[in-house]
Amino acid sequence: MSHMGRVAIEGNKAVEWLESMLTRQVSDLPVGRARYTLITGVAATDDSVDLDGAPVILDDALVTRLADHMDGSQRFILVVNASNRQRVVRWLEARLPSEGVTMKDTTVESAMIAVQGPRVFGHKTEHVLEGPLGSVFGEKILQELAALPNYGVLETQVSGEPVVVSRTGYTGEDGFEVIVRAENALQLAKLLLSNQDLYPCGLGARDSLRLEAGLCLYGHELNETTTPIEARLAWTIPKRRRDDMRFAGAETILSQRSNGASKLRVGIISLSKRPIREDAVLRTANGDEIGHITSGGFGPSCGHPVAMGYASAAYLDDQQPLIAHARGKEFPCRVATIPFTPHNYKRT
Repeated sequence: MSHMGRVAIEGNKAVEWLESMLTRQVSDLPVGRARYTLITGVAATDDSVDLDGAPVILDDALVTRLADHMDGSQRFILVVNASNRQRVVRWLEARLPSEGVTMKDTTVESAMIAVQGPRVFGHKTEHVLEGPLGSVFGEKILQELAALPNYGVLETQVSGEPVVVSRTGYTGEDGFEVIVRAENALQLAKLLLSNQDLYPCGLGARDSLRLEAGLCLYGHELNETTTPIEARLAWTIPKRRRDDMRFAGAETILSQRSNGASKLRVGIISLSKRPIREDAVLRTANGDEIGHITSGGFGPSCGHPVAMGYASAAYLDDQQPLIAHARGKEFPCRVATIPFTPHNYKRT
């Protein structure tokens, strides 16, 4: 199943419906492309989906457009966080129109494996067949993958089995995410690991990389008490979406965008060798509490402890000295620009 959930959405009204559920624009999303988006909630109680005091952000997700059916009906994949999958599916199901859109949770019957890093095609671009993907795909498909832009998607077949490969991932590195049938996942993993340039890693490694890349994680930087504006994700709400205001919670979110938020997501660098962990309280030198840490740890790429959190908008200047308090200890730190390490995505 992997740590992500997958939902198939189809129908001749799929675009229109998705634009009422997501913050990103979908109508101009080309076939074979994906977009990062947010699924927002409203401020009203909705017992039917078990969302008392409904959150502002239900989840962050990736929406992918596949080729239309022969009859012209649209096809999408919505990739959500596995921990939120059931809640998000209930939320979406409760808002499906009576006709024109079908939705199926395909998480159990499929699996997704991420291949990330600068050697996904071997040591050099011309060595694509020597890279980890060369153990799985033929030369023709590999050449298509090499040509994919960031957030590009290829729907293909390998040995007669359907495969969806997207140039996506949540590490700040170039790489791919491969969706296959669940029964083929183990074979795929073994083939990938037969290459000496690829090593297995878990969510701990992914978490340190996404933290260095300044990427939000649901349950940490994103949760039921944060908004897209506070998380500095206003870019997920393009102008046309701001004008039509069809996504849930639009009025509150856009008001905050116009008037400013009282707190904002910030990068934090420890001024000692000790990492500052989640839930540490941020204070000024005068002892005023101005925020808290949402994610923290040692950054193996940048070689020092890094963290993210939320702080009062009045204390966001780069280099702002602060003190983090946790477990009866004090951690000197400062506000820092994020990302902590440059993104290494495929550039068009």
